[in-house]
Amino acid sequence: MRLLPVIAIVFCALSAKPLQTESAKILATLPFPGRSQYIFMESYLKALAAKGHQVTVINAFKNKETPNMRFIEALKAHDFAEEMMSLLNVPLLWQQLNAIDYILNKFIDTTMEDEGVQKLVNSGETFDLVLAEMLQMEPLYALAQHFNATLVGFSSFGTDRTIDEAAGNISPISYNPLVTSPRTDRMTFLERLENHYDVILEDIHRHFVHLPHMRKVFKKYFPNAKKTMEEVMDSFSLILLGQHFSLSYPRPYLPNMIEVGGMQISHKPKPLPEDIKQFIEGSPHGVIYFSMGSNVKSKDLPQETRDTLLKTFAKLKQRVLWKFEDDEMPGKPANVLIKKWYPQPDILAHPNVKLFISHGGLLSSTESVYFGKPILGLPCFYDQHMNVQRAQRVGFGLGLDLNNLKQEDLEKAIQTLLTDPSYAKAALAISERYRDQPESAVDRAVWWTEYVIRHNGAPHLRAASRDLNFIQLHSLDTLAVILAVPLLVTLLILKLSCKLLRGKKQKCPHSDKLKKH
Repeated sequence: MRLLPVIAIVFCALSAKPLQTESAKILATLPFPGRSQYIFMESYLKALAAKGHQVTVINAFKNKETPNMRFIEALKAHDFAEEMMSLLNVPLLWQQLNAIDYILNKFIDTTMEDEGVQKLVNSGETFDLVLAEMLQMEPLYALAQHFNATLVGFSSFGTDRTIDEAAGNISPISYNPLVTSPRTDRMTFLERLENHYDVILEDIHRHFVHLPHMRKVFKKYFPNAKKTMEEVMDSFSLILLGQHFSLSYPRPYLPNMIEVGGMQISHKPKPLPEDIKQFIEGSPHGVIYFSMGSNVKSKDLPQETRDTLLKTFAKLKQRVLWKFEDDEMPGKPANVLIKKWYPQPDILAHPNVKLFISHGGLLSSTESVYFGKPILGLPCFYDQHMNVQRAQRVGFGLGLDLNNLKQEDLEKAIQTLLTDPSYAKAALAISERYRDQPESAVDRAVWWTEYVIRHNGAPHLRAASRDLNFIQLHSLDTLAVILAVPLLVTLLILKLSCKLLRGKKQKCPHSDKLKKH
């Protein structure tokens, strides 16, 4: 008889099943022509499709047919890709913000005016979930309310002030640098002062230039919207962040802000193409991999900069894999192999690859440390400066100014990273910390996505901070009362004291008689 309770418990344990998620219809919007953003999301979207969800993807690329996935290819965005890069090359923050606004507006237009997108918008179809890239393209967030869907955001570079604001998260600017700045979380007084100035400038631009313009764009494409743009911006149920504390720095997050940095990395590298494999393994002194990412094209670098790179690479004992977007490269040294596209993570996984020369994008930086490779950063724009600065501070990389690249500096930096083992050691240490996770970033992203679907948008994850205004959120009203009450009491006491003192100075009633005597 004593065995019966034990048998019952075992039976219940065996029969218990985790909550199941029914197949959902999911729409993902990735309007940027740079492939990095889609690379970050691709494995995750395929994992959702593999679990039976019906995934529709709006992007700017040609795509291979995939089960349970439908692609709407808004390819016109590529017409503005080169213009985008030239516009961002301006010195002042206000000019950069204006350039970013112009670019964002172009990509919103090319997405919303695409024939396939318009067909979908007017189809009467509905979705359970809309995944929106959180790059201040607020009108595209409105696809969620249009399709009566739960809104989930994602960001390949992690969080910033606008994303924190959407989540109701508080990010003290004392140790959270502006994403576009070359600062880290460890700032000096002057750096904190600069950061504060930049934040104020960005806030002024956002509220007086960016948002008023986006409201017009919102009304243009969604004239009959059920929600205002502000209500749409306040409706994110979940945010997936392409960051991880081991790769950046500890900072506060709310429960619906999930770190999934490195989601694009396969834990089992694929075999390399034979020509690349032979090139790497045939180099007795190792290989250097050079890529400026998907947005910056090395073929468009100034001739002087290209000559500096070519002369430096020609003097190396190592071979160099160079991601170069043309079929021919005049003056190419024999130790350099050029291709328009490389399987980057699979290359970095090879033990004979010793160094990664990169633009410093977050995806590239993450892949570099994941495979324990030192990095030489040549940052161009946005978060790249901050990523390279962080690599230098932590000790797994160095940085140089691409716009003022000198052969002597480049040679010295490459030799330092190749010969000083501390850089590779630092990269391996971060790699070990990053890999020490209970599940992969993709599995975590899928689980939380299905969690939000299972719980109808998970409104219980919504922080009360999202319903407070600036004064209430920062307790300025209560602080005013706390400071005002003792001040008023002090003023009252002073006033009463003055009255009492004046009362004591009144004239004596016998003073006249005394004067006569």
